[in-house]
Amino acid sequence: MPMYLPILIISLLTIVMGCGDTSKQNDVIDVSTVGEFPGDVDEDRIIQAHEREPGSWLSYGQDYKEQRFSHLTEVNPSNIQDLGLTWFKTIGDESQRMQGTPLVVDGVMYVTNGWSVVWALDASTGQEIWSYDPKVDRTYMRFACCGPAHNRGVAVYKGRVYVATFDGRLLAINAVDGSLAWDVDTYHPSALGRFNISGAPRAAAGKVYIGQGSSESGHRRGYVTAYDANTGDIAWRFYLVPGNPNEPFEHPEMEFAAKTWGGKWWEYGGGGTAWNSLVYDEELNSLYIGVGNGAPWPRQIRSGDAWTKKSPENPLAGDDLFLTAIISVDVETGRMNWYYQTVPGDNWDYSSAMDITLGEMVVDGELTKVLLQAPKNGFFYVINRETGRVLRAHPYTEAIDWATHIDLSSPQQRPVENPEVVYETKPQWIMPANAGAHNWEPQSWDAEKGLMYFYYHDYPNFYSLAEEFVKTGQYKIRERGLSLGWGEGEYRRKLEAQADPKPESKGFLGAFDPLTGEYKWRHQLESSFNGGVLATKSGLLFQGEGTGQFVARHTSNGEPIWSFDGLGYFSSSIISYEIDNKQYVATMVSGNRNIGLGGTLLVFSLGGNQQLPAKEQALLSIPEQPKIDATEKTINEGDSLYHAYCANCHQGIGQTSLVSTVAPDLRQMSRETHANWNDIVLNGSRIDKGMLGFSDTLEPEQSEAVRAFLVVEANKIRDWQEARKALEQARESNSRDRG
Repeated sequence: MPMYLPILIISLLTIVMGCGDTSKQNDVIDVSTVGEFPGDVDEDRIIQAHEREPGSWLSYGQDYKEQRFSHLTEVNPSNIQDLGLTWFKTIGDESQRMQGTPLVVDGVMYVTNGWSVVWALDASTGQEIWSYDPKVDRTYMRFACCGPAHNRGVAVYKGRVYVATFDGRLLAINAVDGSLAWDVDTYHPSALGRFNISGAPRAAAGKVYIGQGSSESGHRRGYVTAYDANTGDIAWRFYLVPGNPNEPFEHPEMEFAAKTWGGKWWEYGGGGTAWNSLVYDEELNSLYIGVGNGAPWPRQIRSGDAWTKKSPENPLAGDDLFLTAIISVDVETGRMNWYYQTVPGDNWDYSSAMDITLGEMVVDGELTKVLLQAPKNGFFYVINRETGRVLRAHPYTEAIDWATHIDLSSPQQRPVENPEVVYETKPQWIMPANAGAHNWEPQSWDAEKGLMYFYYHDYPNFYSLAEEFVKTGQYKIRERGLSLGWGEGEYRRKLEAQADPKPESKGFLGAFDPLTGEYKWRHQLESSFNGGVLATKSGLLFQGEGTGQFVARHTSNGEPIWSFDGLGYFSSSIISYEIDNKQYVATMVSGNRNIGLGGTLLVFSLGGNQQLPAKEQALLSIPEQPKIDATEKTINEGDSLYHAYCANCHQGIGQTSLVSTVAPDLRQMSRETHANWNDIVLNGSRIDKGMLGFSDTLEPEQSEAVRAFLVVEANKIRDWQEARKALEQARESNSRDRG
């Protein structure tokens, strides 16, 4: 039994078990000293974990360096065939995107689901110790950019478990019993609107750090806040985009940044949220912030003609700082040390919020403290983390349309944009797309070999300015749904018909040398969208693939040598830990409504013999559709409304989706759902599943226009399926006749 479980059990004898729903405010504990109690994690322990306890996983990226490389070797290529499922636990419903990184501290696993519910589990058996449900306000789904609710995990620090919730709060939970210590709302009116948080908080230097998401949902202005780990009081806040220049700037960096913007950006908000990557550097006492994209996406909409005013005398004009930047901030003062902007004047949603890895490398003959990142834009960066200077910036994919290279000899080490790829004047397919070449899915760094293992995809999307902006020069932010600033619906379809053919989508997994820009090996994957990776010292590379297969490969050549059918969809991270000299590998699989599988935590070890409940996989079934009486104009309106308000969760129809999601395909609606359509869509009768009502956004006739569009699209599939069935029957008949 893990050493702290007896303490937990004794404590829970005096407390009602399952106190996750409690709103009780407990006494603040003294975090200035660390005793032997559950969640007993501090800076020194995390820093020394690599040497002292490689079998723990103490923080989001394993330790503060966030290298995500396991030094455990019990599971290796020679015995991988004996790896099996040891235990599993369903913690999410069929629609939740399971993206969390479980933490393992002294035999206890701390894990979250999409609605930010936290579990403490016996990491060797999966037995629940406690759970805490923060009762997330599910109407916050209206701020989601990219599908159903999701959460990337917790921080454990000095007896507390910290979680950020999908409705924008930060909570401190007592690790011993799951009771609430404090609960703060991270929203401030300067953000211009409420938001989601999907990222995992980080804890260090007596503080807890968190950003937010929802750049494209309403008016949004990003910031990162440091909270006192003990009390929840704000220590400092760093804004990532300047506010109204007619009002006082919050700190000097905002006055500097404002000079790089144009137009009335503050009326839009500008975007720039830190929705994922926050990395603490214990050597430099710094926090690295990976900053998200601009909002709306086209710089011409949010920042006017500032980009056209760029000159040798004004080289930063139109850069829109600090969008798509990596920023180093002093954790004591909250002031900036340096910044590097990967995509000045972001025009494509090329966020730099992807995972950041810290380490040391010999670069040009000198041992250098480096920061490694593969952001959306297709280039892999090696940055001196003491100075912010870029040392290498090689492309990690051949499918980069927007830029030709990164000019490291220029003062700002800027990308050189491709003059042939200007969607403002020539709408076109562009790669990488807004989903990036590489997105948030974790990478794994083998420091000894100097190789980064990660997956990316060559995935196109069609870029054009919004129809209303092209016609009027004005763009209005929606109060509901996404405000991307690009063409939608029938307008987009017409532009696509006039453009070159859509490029093929492909996914790849590789072992990349960031100094040379070469792959040791690279393989194409079956799916374009996949999960993160974990490499081990024993020579294994684990990944959950979009096909539902959890795969182990040999790090020497990338060839698959073991797999497990997870029955769902992987877009998650992977960890490995050790208890009583036994190595475990853990990941999470998103739900599969076709077989009734909810989001599930999977834990493997040698000799594991458990099985997921086997259920028959349903095919895409389109029920007979109800009759509709709708004009072409109404159906086209439904197309536009669907892609404005529905597609971010339920996927695009007839156009590229923003991301791969697990929300229901509305073309599969039953007659009963059709009958209850307005009750669901307008009145929010399924809000318990995250489907809030749109009565404040859509009129009944608009709601019916969306339904009419879905009926038309569903019938297209039914007609195709019937034609295919008839063709197969004819072929079978001809075959019998020939026989």
